[in-house]
Amino acid sequence: MPRIAKVVAGLSLDREFDYLIPETVEDNITLGSRVLIPFGRTRTTGYVVGLANESERENLKSILSVDSPEPLLTETILSLVRWMSEYYCAPIEQVLKSVLPSPVRRSGMQYKQRLFVSICETPAAAEAGSGHLAGLSPKQCATWDLLTGRGNMFLQELIGELGITAAPVRALEKKGLVKIGDAPQMRNPLGKRNILPTQPHVLSSEQDDALKTLIRMCDTTQDVDDNSHQRVMLIHGVTGSGKTEIYLQAISHVLAAGRSAIVLVPEISLTPQTIERFVSRFGKNVAILHSRLSDGERYDEWHRIRQGKASIVVGARSAVFAPLPNLGLIVVDEEHEPSYKQGEAPRYNARDVAVMRSRFDGCAIALGSATPSLESWVNATRGKYVLRSLTHRVDNRQMPAIRIVDMRAEVQASGRIGILSKELMAGIQERLGSAEQTILFLNRRGFSSSLLCTKCGHRSDCDFCSVARTYHRQDHSLRCHICGRVHPVPLRCPACGDPQFKFAGVGTQRVERVVRKCFPQARIQRMDADVTSKKDSYERILGDFRSGRIDILIGTQMIAKGLHFPNVTLVGVIYADLSLHIPDFRAGERTFQLLAQVSGRAGRGEMPGEVIIQTFTPHHPAVQAARRNDFIGFSDQEMEFRRELKYPPFSHMICVTFSGVAEEKVVFSANMFSKELAASMGRGVLISPPTPAPIARAKGRYRYQIFLRSGSTLKMVRPLKTIVRQTKLPPGIQCSVDVDVLSLL
Repeated sequence: MPRIAKVVAGLSLDREFDYLIPETVEDNITLGSRVLIPFGRTRTTGYVVGLANESERENLKSILSVDSPEPLLTETILSLVRWMSEYYCAPIEQVLKSVLPSPVRRSGMQYKQRLFVSICETPAAAEAGSGHLAGLSPKQCATWDLLTGRGNMFLQELIGELGITAAPVRALEKKGLVKIGDAPQMRNPLGKRNILPTQPHVLSSEQDDALKTLIRMCDTTQDVDDNSHQRVMLIHGVTGSGKTEIYLQAISHVLAAGRSAIVLVPEISLTPQTIERFVSRFGKNVAILHSRLSDGERYDEWHRIRQGKASIVVGARSAVFAPLPNLGLIVVDEEHEPSYKQGEAPRYNARDVAVMRSRFDGCAIALGSATPSLESWVNATRGKYVLRSLTHRVDNRQMPAIRIVDMRAEVQASGRIGILSKELMAGIQERLGSAEQTILFLNRRGFSSSLLCTKCGHRSDCDFCSVARTYHRQDHSLRCHICGRVHPVPLRCPACGDPQFKFAGVGTQRVERVVRKCFPQARIQRMDADVTSKKDSYERILGDFRSGRIDILIGTQMIAKGLHFPNVTLVGVIYADLSLHIPDFRAGERTFQLLAQVSGRAGRGEMPGEVIIQTFTPHHPAVQAARRNDFIGFSDQEMEFRRELKYPPFSHMICVTFSGVAEEKVVFSANMFSKELAASMGRGVLISPPTPAPIARAKGRYRYQIFLRSGSTLKMVRPLKTIVRQTKLPPGIQCSVDVDVLSLL
């Protein structure tokens, strides 16, 4: 037995510490164990990430106790943690916090205990079991019959099903027939939702080819150390082409081989519908992991997975770390989505982490999208990934007809900037008349984007961020969507005192108001971050929409992808230009992806679909490519632009951001750091000078950025991590590193 444990403490020191393993706990310690350790003058918890027979250090302290009866980290996950720490330039302690959900890291968390009724193994019980129930009341007989027929049950469920009190059960306990005691009960995130089982669908020839290829990859990736074959498959399928059915049948094959699977979805709003499809096929074998679960539900689901009681995990970004044994397949649906990228350290991309986990676990991975990221597309076209394309919708349903409405002409005709064009108004009215459904998409919440004084031009900006406050009509407030501060609407202009204000710009609240006014007979629901803050709000709204209780659904990007509603025959994009003009080289790609994805919500049933895109820049390449549903044409044009400027996917990009309350300190720190970078980086690394971020001030802190570009990430990360560790920043200055940055804002 090794006598030395290498422990990562719960402090961001990016170090492993050696501790002696005392004889009193050596039988309980293994890789991944959570332990209590002395650290300085205090005690703290840590995780065993390595075992050794000797240490280079002397006078080692001893581990005090083992804090978890079973290891919380597998050897594969520990390998993934170390890779993430190096690749994303993050302290190993931060990575461990991302890998383990907070309820699991919390020492005092435990299963919910409830009273449990079990049949006793006594002569009296044996006699009753043979049909002799003399001396029992009718309620006691009914209780006994249910227990013997159904098996042991929780007391609350037992009395609830029979409509009785606990008295008859207690009477059976006194007679020695049953025993009542505490037992853990897993919290069920699905509640009492009744999901009917489904059977596999007949596949098209394209689907069948993709499935057979994926199954071959699953069957030939058992050897973790064998890198001679490809593990990653990109399924490029148009919206509605049946990618999910391929995932379902591939997972069924994996389960039959005794292995397990992870399915990642980018948005929590997609999770209810995705969960329903997987539960309908695989039942209780499906576990759920995402941030909308309660702490208790996350704790129970995570341990259910670790104990092997579920073989399929469906969830958002962090589900990539699910402690599944014998992993056979990982699915990353909508792989292009930026929401797979974590916004705080460690700033990992779950898609890329999933690819690395597939290597460590020796399993296959399927990336699916109608609009793949250019990074994945280049890997597929160069042969690094296996590529399979689905060019037709299931049952040969037609792609929706897409029309572009030039809003400049609308303004010239009416003399004002409207929200709904004549074409869109007519389309909505037609759908209401035929009992069909409409989705209206606008990627901006709130009533209006800013509050303007018509006399002096003063704009209501946030005092702590370089953005305008958004007006929310529902509570008549001004909100900053960066820092979250809420302000009342002033009665007069703070600059000139004039009482006249103009609400400039459009948000989902304003669209909802206009649509209600134009179509008073319609049943309308808005779905954005302001109305989905409560638990289960996604399920409620989407359930109402699926059942036909909503005629028009208005929402942001949470309704733009992945959702399947056969009765939706019209999709209206209010302003397609919102994402085009942000200062980001990915603006065109993001716009094309959003338009293509939201267009794909139309015509997924028997009835043909139509999409109306309102825009002030109708001839932009991204808009025109979305109209033609031409991903390949768009990607070819976009990649020429990226290649010329050495932007991803033709390089890796790292963003180093400095922030602080005092701007001069931020500028000084960024300049000094830039000089260190220039002296330490080798040839082939492009370093930009420090510049203000597009949102130059956020939450009261000034922000300056330095960008690094190179063909090799490790060529930048290794010296960068050393510089970050050695640099002593002035008080109040923070430095953050974002490897493979997706947003420049």
